[in-house]
Amino acid sequence: MKRVVIIGNGIAGVTAARNIRKRSKDEILIISGEIDYFFSRTALMYVYMGHMNFENTQPYENHFWKKNKIDLLNGWVEEIQFENKKVFVRSKIKKLKTDVRTTAFEGEWINYDTLILATGSKPNFYNWPGQDAIGVQGLYSYQDLQQLETTSKQGIKKAVIVGGGLIGIELAEMLLTRKIEVTFLVRENSFWRNVLPEQDSALVTQHVQKHHVHFKFNTSLKEIHKDEQGRVKSILSDKEEKIECDFVGITTGVSPNISFLKNTSLKTDKGILVNEYLQTNIADVYAIGDCTERTYTLPGRRNIEQVWYTGRMMGEVVAQTICGKPTRYEPGPWFNSAKFFDLEYQTYGNVDATCPADENEFYWQDEHTDKAVHLRWKKENGVFTGINTFGIRLRHAFFDQGLRERKSVYYIIENLTLANFDPEFFKRYESQIQDAFAQKNTQDKSLAHH
Repeated sequence: MKRVVIIGNGIAGVTAARNIRKRSKDEILIISGEIDYFFSRTALMYVYMGHMNFENTQPYENHFWKKNKIDLLNGWVEEIQFENKKVFVRSKIKKLKTDVRTTAFEGEWINYDTLILATGSKPNFYNWPGQDAIGVQGLYSYQDLQQLETTSKQGIKKAVIVGGGLIGIELAEMLLTRKIEVTFLVRENSFWRNVLPEQDSALVTQHVQKHHVHFKFNTSLKEIHKDEQGRVKSILSDKEEKIECDFVGITTGVSPNISFLKNTSLKTDKGILVNEYLQTNIADVYAIGDCTERTYTLPGRRNIEQVWYTGRMMGEVVAQTICGKPTRYEPGPWFNSAKFFDLEYQTYGNVDATCPADENEFYWQDEHTDKAVHLRWKKENGVFTGINTFGIRLRHAFFDQGLRERKSVYYIIENLTLANFDPEFFKRYESQIQDAFAQKNTQDKSLAHH
């Protein structure tokens, strides 16, 4: 019997463990210093907002792990000797109730036959003066949630959030539920403009402003000021504007959590480099999830993708490979979803911030609401390449098929009713979208047959 050691108990690592167990009787050990049991990271904001208890973020009962003979070890991996196939763990001196084979003590070496690195991400800090002040933090881990809760109870009144991404919006919504004033520093001239096209970004910006978030556009953080106790008291922007605050949220993106691997024989760049089977350059060592960087190209996808569903897919793929059925990681067309306060956002395919020269685009927005769609397609042949939707729920399966089969944009428009996923009594907008598209696009309808 072989031992599979998995470092990291996020969605990627846990999915790998579950799928290996379905196919194999090998010994499985998951090591994580963050927390004992797997939880839904995307639900952290709802715990802070009082919508759910932390226990409700755990998809599995505590007895699940023992029942499925998956060992859990609460500790941090500080060193790996790849040539000897062993990891050094600095752990809490205790035995978990679910731990059926391994009791780890502080400073223990653990052997492995197969190693899976699923170490996730960490928030980006850029060495700003004062970033070590009390009241400065990111939002990624369970420890971040605990820190935010502790700081909030000490009486936060004004917060500055640095960076205009999805984590920043989540943090803003969280703080506003505690009556904390929020100011956003955004480098671009509108929210998430480096990701969204101009119209989409303007729509989201206006929607977020309706929820009383104050934006400072074309503005970056220069330094953070502390009081005598080492707590945040203000920030200074790159425009030399001083903003009083007692909390600074750093949401300038995340990067692969691989610093402890940098001086080893494992090949890394921004992330751990893997091939199409998620194998590293070292035999019997794999990497999955946020910490990975693909060495091969997938059309329409970045080589580092730090989203929940890609971690889950990687966990499923690596399990098949380890259990004797080599499987390539091929996630298909890009998709994602998010929520800007109460505005739901979905994206399928590629709708980049700037429209490529060889593509056409169409933007529609309802006159009275924040509902909108933005489509892109190839000029040459009308092939649909992507869509963003706001406030209208559309089916993933419909667009995934359309992208894989290179359907025409006319096919997509004519069949929008098949894609709609809104609840039964929601107002429908397909006819308005179709009419607006027909008025603005007079290309040869024969392209619809491509």
